[in-house]
Amino acid sequence: MTTRIPPLLEPYLQIPSSSSQQIILLTSVLGASTNWLVLRFLYDALGTHPSSTRPGRNRGANEGDGGDGGDGERMGREGEEMIGVVLVSFMRDFEFWREGGRKLGLDLSRLAQKGRFAFVDGLTGLFAASSSLPPAEAGKEDETGAAGAMAMTLRSPALERVKKDILQQVERIRGKDGVEGMAEGKGKARRVLLIIDQPDLLLAATGDEVGAEEMNDVIYDLREVNPPHPTSSSASYTDTPSHSQHTYATILTLSADQPLLLSPSTPLEINHASFLIGIAHQARFTIALRLLDTGAARDVSGVLRVTVGAVGWGGDDAQEDGDENGDIYGGKGREGEREERELLYFVGGDGGVRVFERGQ
Repeated sequence: MTTRIPPLLEPYLQIPSSSSQQIILLTSVLGASTNWLVLRFLYDALGTHPSSTRPGRNRGANEGDGGDGGDGERMGREGEEMIGVVLVSFMRDFEFWREGGRKLGLDLSRLAQKGRFAFVDGLTGLFAASSSLPPAEAGKEDETGAAGAMAMTLRSPALERVKKDILQQVERIRGKDGVEGMAEGKGKARRVLLIIDQPDLLLAATGDEVGAEEMNDVIYDLREVNPPHPTSSSASYTDTPSHSQHTYATILTLSADQPLLLSPSTPLEINHASFLIGIAHQARFTIALRLLDTGAARDVSGVLRVTVGAVGWGGDDAQEDGDENGDIYGGKGREGEREERELLYFVGGDGGVRVFERGQ
């Protein structure tokens, strides 16, 4: 049986919005893509789910957009409204993600209109700016696209321009500039989950212009921000995310094929290995996808391995945002579910996914 969120995977998808600037790394190899995994993170952050005990987020009572379930449901919907996602993809266009979201019951276009989702297209126009557009139009928003004003196409591979354009979308989702439909006049900024799909393309496509150190600096800058200003006289800094953060979490997908990591010798291999290892050391945990060691199987798409990072499940903010044991992911009762483990997964033709243990 395939489900939207496989039960064994659910503990790793639930990122408390009260957490601070954590990195989650997803790695893939040729033939074992992270696309379906990114879609599950999107669904968990933007979908309406049954109420749960997830820390840092109240959930509504029903699937979908409507329903009148009393104060508990209303509070759950309000909690969800304060979560937004910016998806930056360097390998896939918006139509790909919209179709994938549709199969999960997630309408990304509607969420974009509500100001909860923004897409940054790093694929279709990244290297077209110099020949087809004047410099002033680099990074221009795509007002005619499916996501309307919440879609932006990157027009330059220059890292400073890429960073500026991404941050513009992050700030719009946070609601600081008064875009209609954002923050709903409550004087609060949304907490933003930033997902960057295959930023290692910039290493491969820009030659010697971009190295691992520059890429790490950009990732760091995308997570930091100057102290926010309350949007009303009654608002306080407690109404906004941490004073030094753009996003409460950043998810990165990177390639981890062996030719790029084993005995790197070329500049590309060296930079790629350095960038990947550096991010892995910063990550709270890594979910690595690979093919079966024994070859293809009809009912198994690949292997999913979860490993904890150097900061552990908690991290520097754990005591502030989590339990007394430094666990921001849900307390003592969930520790058995959230552990280093290796699982198998199967992606069905309808987009459904089954995650299971060996022997099941």
